[in-house]
Amino acid sequence: MTNNKDKKVLNVPNLRFPEFTDKWEAGKLEEYILLVSGQDLSSEQYTDKEDVYPYITGASSLNSEGIILNRWTHTPTQIVKRGDILLVCKGSGVGQLTVLSNVDKAHIARQIMGIRAKNTESQLFIYHYLSRLMTELKKRSTGIIPGIDRKSILSLHISIPSLQEQQKVAELLSLIEQRIITQNKIIEDLKKLKSAICEKLFSSPKDKQPQIRLYGFFGDWHFVRLSDICHRICRKNTGEQCKQVLTIAAQYGLVSQEEFFNKNVASENLSGYYLLQKGDFAYNKSYSGDYVWGTVKRLDNYEQGVLSPLYICFRPDPARVDSDFLIYYFESKKWHKTVANIAGEGARNHGLLNISVVDYFNTIHCIPSMDEQKQIAQIIGTLLSKIAREQRMLNCYAAQRQYLLRQMFI
Repeated sequence: MTNNKDKKVLNVPNLRFPEFTDKWEAGKLEEYILLVSGQDLSSEQYTDKEDVYPYITGASSLNSEGIILNRWTHTPTQIVKRGDILLVCKGSGVGQLTVLSNVDKAHIARQIMGIRAKNTESQLFIYHYLSRLMTELKKRSTGIIPGIDRKSILSLHISIPSLQEQQKVAELLSLIEQRIITQNKIIEDLKKLKSAICEKLFSSPKDKQPQIRLYGFFGDWHFVRLSDICHRICRKNTGEQCKQVLTIAAQYGLVSQEEFFNKNVASENLSGYYLLQKGDFAYNKSYSGDYVWGTVKRLDNYEQGVLSPLYICFRPDPARVDSDFLIYYFESKKWHKTVANIAGEGARNHGLLNISVVDYFNTIHCIPSMDEQKQIAQIIGTLLSKIAREQRMLNCYAAQRQYLLRQMFI
């Protein structure tokens, strides 16, 4: 690669392949593409049964492999073809891009635009260039429902190199993009494997046996009440010795309220809040789109913190239950089903689970020996570590792609 960043050369990118030295040609996108605007079909014009042409309705119809086939029509008017670039121009997914690769032709709704290079050999280069301009495209979104109009697309200023350089740039970026797609699939498969293992291990046991057992373990699992293995935390923050106010975040666990909300939403008087130590658990009664019934999280990020008395807080007995085993159990479908089954119907409608403290600690659970608990926790923890490593690798690929998009285009 040749770095032109500090060279006073006009109309060339900061980073390019060394065999290319010519200046890039400046122009507007409309000079290089044909643009197809979408049009909605009436309910009589499409069906969910397979027909001649797929019908692409919006961002939910797009994925990295092209489109999701769930609607069809035999009366298309706004047709896109295999290889065309699909741009979401309206709604929450505005700015999303993909290449139509899994069907020959399709009809697009008004939330979608189809982009086709006048020179078909420039198609992939145009696609990656549009990815580079994504930030600017989104800024041009207007209206209560975000949208990008034809003029905003066609008037975009771009610079184009020779066809040979276009193809080389596109090949490099396509390789990285394909690696990102593969990496996403690796992570998705690992998450599915983890979920499948947890579902089998934490399923309702038959004759005190889960659906699968770890090699070398034969003893029956035993039933316990939550109160047998965990102790309720009733200690209050008397004297307000702790100022670290916590909240339960669905994806992050017990975290600082100020860091999560960028402000403190707790009451000024913290003396009535529960005082938690690292490793303690808390149950969230509320339910929303980010939570499932019975959400329980563990304090892992801080040595101590305080939590509103609206939560039920408890500490596992290390002689009876492994803390890591318990946190994975609290993420299982078995646990969430247990809590939902004892909740009052009226409470569910108001976004709360109406479970008394007594009923909560009287819930019945089936657990194995301490050795098997630790082995299960180790297996699941190893999978989670693997997922985290693969996610870090994905982040590196994504950062590399963004860097090249910034440096290899003008």
